[in-house]
Amino acid sequence: MSGAALTLPQVRWLGTARLTAGLDRHQRLDLAAHTRVHPPLAPLDRDALLTLADAVDLRGRGGAGFPFARKARATLATADRTGAPPVIVVNGTEGEPPSAKDKMLLARVPHLVLDGACLAAAAFGAEEIVIGVGAGGPGEISVPAALDERDLPCSTRTVCLPERFVSGESGALIRGVNGLPVLPAPLKARAADGGTGGVRRRPTLLSNAETWAQLAIAARLGRDGYAEVGTAAEPGTILLTVNRPGADPLVAEVPAGTPLGPVLDAFGLAPGEGVLVGGYHGAWLPPLDAVGAPLSRAGLAGLGATLGAGAIVPLPSDTCPVGEIARVAAWLAAESAGQCGPCRRGLPDAAEALAALAAGGAPPTAVEDARRALGAAQGGGACSHPDGTARFVLTALDVFAQDVDAHLSGPGCGRAVRGALPLPRAEGVRLEVDWSRCDGHGLCAVLAPDLIRLGPHGYPASSTIPVAAWQEHDARRAVNQCPALALHIQP
Repeated sequence: MSGAALTLPQVRWLGTARLTAGLDRHQRLDLAAHTRVHPPLAPLDRDALLTLADAVDLRGRGGAGFPFARKARATLATADRTGAPPVIVVNGTEGEPPSAKDKMLLARVPHLVLDGACLAAAAFGAEEIVIGVGAGGPGEISVPAALDERDLPCSTRTVCLPERFVSGESGALIRGVNGLPVLPAPLKARAADGGTGGVRRRPTLLSNAETWAQLAIAARLGRDGYAEVGTAAEPGTILLTVNRPGADPLVAEVPAGTPLGPVLDAFGLAPGEGVLVGGYHGAWLPPLDAVGAPLSRAGLAGLGATLGAGAIVPLPSDTCPVGEIARVAAWLAAESAGQCGPCRRGLPDAAEALAALAAGGAPPTAVEDARRALGAAQGGGACSHPDGTARFVLTALDVFAQDVDAHLSGPGCGRAVRGALPLPRAEGVRLEVDWSRCDGHGLCAVLAPDLIRLGPHGYPASSTIPVAAWQEHDARRAVNQCPALALHIQP
């Protein structure tokens, strides 16, 4: 298969290349190139594989960092109890704009990911392997091509899912595989338990693409070889997506525990106004803290941050931090499933307060309004989306406090919003208010309470309102029933 048919993220590494081995010579490792770069993989039985995963403290690399062996044991316990063989799921969806590491793995080294999944499937007696990929992404082409090249221990299929932020949540992914809407389940159910939480109600072991690739590396190197790099508590390497202003992101492999400063230096970047670590569910670090921040779970936790999926975004000095945060907060609110209170009210309320702050002339309570809305949203959602969004915004308000004060006390920081934080091209619709017609009836706020807020004089507080997919029905109802014909849907 030609690499020209794929969008191939650029790759760099500091120190030893493991996941990225061979990519200095090949655009993509087909099976022949893969077997030249990586030695043969000996099969492991169930106990040996679990022991290895424990020994290297293999954890999920999709954001939550849950221990792989604990998740596998829970899945196997259900399989033993029910007699239903498990299903192995590779989460290769990546709907977060600043993250590209899993796209890189599926596009350029798909056999390394499949090695880990097949190793587990054989050891655990799996019934099926399912690889979830983003529709329209490189995995849609690369993974089926790789499957055609190799022998597989069980039935294996690729499922293409929409590239939305919440599509990568484990429950949403499994619902998509089962033919249901790709949204987090309203009621939490563990994939390991099967039932409504599993693929076809089978006990399901789900991990993201990097986790499966790391398992394949650990199986080849063994515990001691795997621990030759990294820290004592967190051995091995990690994949980062390093975002660069005005350029495509780089995927970098570095030893766990590497300070962030040298990583930025290696790619010609500065910490700027602050650095986002962990992507749009991560946390902001001030420049001085960012330079010395160890890129490990424990190191970042000590700074109040999280490694998450490994996305790194330094914010340049020539853009307005408040405006950048407001853009992403609005996008995160629109990307929610809209199934529970935190996403229906908390995130939109916070986004609206931030938009007013960025525009200037916000009420003195704007920051506290945002904090209050996000505080109420934390811990109450059906998934982690409200909590991650709150962490992103609340740490930004602290790190960019000087800019926030400038927007509260006057016209703002004086800098344009340059779109330094990556977002996908806008899709969907927006609701617009024709002020020449609006009479302040207030009916629109009754018909679409999660979308339209009224100002102190009874008129809509905003003239242009982004409409999330779950809000579109109410938006069209408000348009159709507006007595003054003052509302319009625009693409």
